[in-house]
Amino acid sequence: MSAATTDAASGQVSLRAWVAVLGGVVGCFMAGMNVHVTNASLPQVRGSLGASFEEGSWITTAYLVAEIIVIPMAGWLVSVFSMRRVLMVGTGGFILFSIACSLAQDIDTMIVARALQGAFGGVLIPLSFQIIATELPPARLPFGMALFAVANNVAQAAGPSLGGWLTEAYDWRWIFYLQVPPGLLLLAAIGWATPRSPAALDRLRNGDWAGIATMAVGLAALQIMLEEGGRKDWFASTFIAGSAAVAALGLIAFVAIELCRREPFINLRLLARYNFGIASLMQFTFGAVVFGVVFLVPNYFAETQGYNAQDIGLTMIPYGLVQLVMSFATPPLMRLTSARTIIMLGFAIMAAGCLMNIHLDSDAAANVIVPSLVVRGIGQSFIVVALGVMAVNGLEKSEMGSASGLFSTVRNVGGAIGIALAGQFVVEREKLHAARIGEAVTPFSHALRERTVEWVQTLAHHHLDRHTALYAKAAEPLRRQALAMMDQAVHHHALLLAYSDAFLVAGICMLLCAGGSFVLRTKA
Repeated sequence: MSAATTDAASGQVSLRAWVAVLGGVVGCFMAGMNVHVTNASLPQVRGSLGASFEEGSWITTAYLVAEIIVIPMAGWLVSVFSMRRVLMVGTGGFILFSIACSLAQDIDTMIVARALQGAFGGVLIPLSFQIIATELPPARLPFGMALFAVANNVAQAAGPSLGGWLTEAYDWRWIFYLQVPPGLLLLAAIGWATPRSPAALDRLRNGDWAGIATMAVGLAALQIMLEEGGRKDWFASTFIAGSAAVAALGLIAFVAIELCRREPFINLRLLARYNFGIASLMQFTFGAVVFGVVFLVPNYFAETQGYNAQDIGLTMIPYGLVQLVMSFATPPLMRLTSARTIIMLGFAIMAAGCLMNIHLDSDAAANVIVPSLVVRGIGQSFIVVALGVMAVNGLEKSEMGSASGLFSTVRNVGGAIGIALAGQFVVEREKLHAARIGEAVTPFSHALRERTVEWVQTLAHHHLDRHTALYAKAAEPLRRQALAMMDQAVHHHALLLAYSDAFLVAGICMLLCAGGSFVLRTKA
């Protein structure tokens, strides 16, 4: 029995249905924010727990690995235990292990708590999508997807902003206490709005355990490879090469099992449905670009502009605010045009926002990045709302469990790949640009000799009186210092060019998706 009584013809939705939808949105926001909330605070967390850089990286990796395993299973878990039980257990576990993270006294405890937090929280995002798609009639679906967009998009901006502010103002442990109040609110909403229904435990005996096992192994290995690859020099590391082999074998076996089973735990055949398949491909690319850009922006500010965690968090606030506004403006725009038009416009605006950052220089701080974030926020809001509506158009409600799991999974896998590629791309392009600039900057370069003389004179005037005998003795050390400053300037400029290249690639990907929007069908 549905959690709400809806009238598809009139578009009326009961109060219980709205409470269920809003509760799911709160859960989606919690889980989405928790992915990013530690990003700006990792140095402080590592220092407090006495962890190395590599150990600290597992604070994020453990959460993402557990989450990406559970997300595809959410629909099947609901079919076995019921929506109410899965949400109650998932939310309760998420709250419990958020508190455990805040109380952790060593890195091992933190990693285990983060993994369990990700496992319990992993059901919240796909089930929010499923509740919206099943509880709301078609007339109300765009507004429901706007709520889903707000939860997803604003969480990405709110995570670093709140995390950075809480860490600077109080202590990093407060970023985990932050999850408790909305978690309790979600528990209350689930308890009131979601009806009790019997469990179908017989499904456990006939469960697709081989599919679940191969999916878990394959996705976990893939996530570990992507998260740790850059830190371990990719395939030069036997650990990364082994993870890649396990990921490939696990995922190939998973696809084969799911396509051969009569009742798979997740229906991969949905990808053959025209709109859902194309929308999923766009969702994958969109996830890669969005997660990649959200990863690049804080690193850009920290590496090239010297921003601290709080400064970075403040720069992300306009990005969240514009998405909050535009997500609710998208449904009326869809009524005036069509979902396909809004998708195409969203990708074009996203591309424009990325291409605004392809000529970065030393003066390109918040004055340049924040306007581009606002533009990308507008396009991102359009895409999340309209693409979600287009993806589920024509699907039966019985298929929504698999559809929500698949749609969320392709976005997260795309995001993981996007983050890994973005980080490695910047590293490699920085090396390339530094080498090219270095070829022009030689001891025989007239411009270099002039600049070196200027810097030596500047340093000398700063430290010494030019007319003393010490000046002659200090000239050579000062010249070496000037050359070191030149080397630093070369690498700084190379880094700016590398980030510019990354935004260019992201913009091209979004333009390709904008062109691909034309092949979507307005009628399923």
